[in-house]
Amino acid sequence: MLVHTVLFWLRKDLQGDEITNFRIALETLKGIEAAEAVYIGCPAATPERPVIDNSYDFCLTVILKDMQAHDDYQVDPLHQAFINGNKDLWKQVKIYDAD
Repeated sequence: MLVHTVLFWLRKDLQGDEITNFRIALETLKGIEAAEAVYIGCPAATPERPVIDNSYDFCLTVILKDMQAHDDYQVDPLHQAFINGNKDLWKQVKIYDAD
């Protein structure tokens, strides 16, 4: 199993509808066949602690069977459409992959 986690920091000048549309675009990734599960969220309202980074706007976690599924996910047309249609909305992206 491979856990693919992506944190998005959106541009600060985005309007509410642009943020909503970004969230809707993230949801399209659930249609990627290689993904066993897709979870989308925003920073939780957990108490502040020095080890918590809640500076991001959205978190995407994708569960994949193996590295081949990961590679298939990366080139899937839905994933490519998401990137191409939304890359101008974020100022930073960080990816953490774990197996």
